[in-house]
Amino acid sequence: MPKIKSQKFGHSHQKNNKDASSGSSVTRTFAPLFNKNLGQHILKNPLVSQSIVEKAGLKNTDTVLEVGPGTGNLTMRILETAKKVVAVEMDPRLAAELIKRVLGKPEQKRLNIMVGDVIKTELPYFDVCISNTPYQISSPLIFKLLEHRPLFRCAILMFQREFALRLVAKPGDSLYCRLSVNVQLFAKVYHIMKVGKNNFKPPPQVESSVVRIEPLNPPPTVSAKEFDGMIRILFSRKNKTLAANFKNKSVLDILENNYKTYCSTNEIMIDKDFDIKQVVHNVLDSTGFLESRAAKMDVDDFLKLLYTFNQANIHFC
Repeated sequence: MPKIKSQKFGHSHQKNNKDASSGSSVTRTFAPLFNKNLGQHILKNPLVSQSIVEKAGLKNTDTVLEVGPGTGNLTMRILETAKKVVAVEMDPRLAAELIKRVLGKPEQKRLNIMVGDVIKTELPYFDVCISNTPYQISSPLIFKLLEHRPLFRCAILMFQREFALRLVAKPGDSLYCRLSVNVQLFAKVYHIMKVGKNNFKPPPQVESSVVRIEPLNPPPTVSAKEFDGMIRILFSRKNKTLAANFKNKSVLDILENNYKTYCSTNEIMIDKDFDIKQVVHNVLDSTGFLESRAAKMDVDDFLKLLYTFNQANIHFC
């Protein structure tokens, strides 16, 4: 897995203005150019930046990971409190602007700028993550953070409003979905503030929200991949009963194949009268979830169901 490069101060990145302005995905609102394909919307309201930093509860001993610092409006606020900031910026032009902003100042020694794709590299140690997140990496970033070890204390992340509301949705909410369950399995998530589109330059087409994510410590001892494998089935039709979702022949074929593979690997004899449909029915019946609907079940319900399936040697990956 490639590592992103740390940018040394004093090295600027320049791009031919003619080439940059010729593409339809780039808009000049003020220097430097902003690339719409990278989801670049710079937070310009200092009151919002200050509020985000306050919600993070930073300590003067904290190392902060900032994803997508842009020109550094939020970065400078973080540096007022944190011991160190590691800023990961995809666009070398914006990274160069941030370098200029701290060059020769005390903050320079406490800021490490890394140029590259945050999703494609191992993250350094950090206590808190703060991000005005490019919308196209919202989901990958969350799960990358939750997989990071050692665990961080919290993450204050800005997302598109609807995405943020999915993260905090509860059973029965219209936006409650597979994303809600998978994130809430490993973390507590809180909606902490709304941010209007006019607080950015250039303004995005959608409203934003800021959430606070606190990973559970210790994390649950469950395979995220297997848990998601089950959740994927249940939320394919979240308002149907679990019994109805598990009647799908392709689902039953996959589970039967997984069952036989598991038994073979663990030298478990398979009964001659084995019937995957009946085994699944027995699991749903014994847990009391036969007529339940995924849209109304919580994380504990799903964990109970997965545990019972595993006890019957049925796995989802």
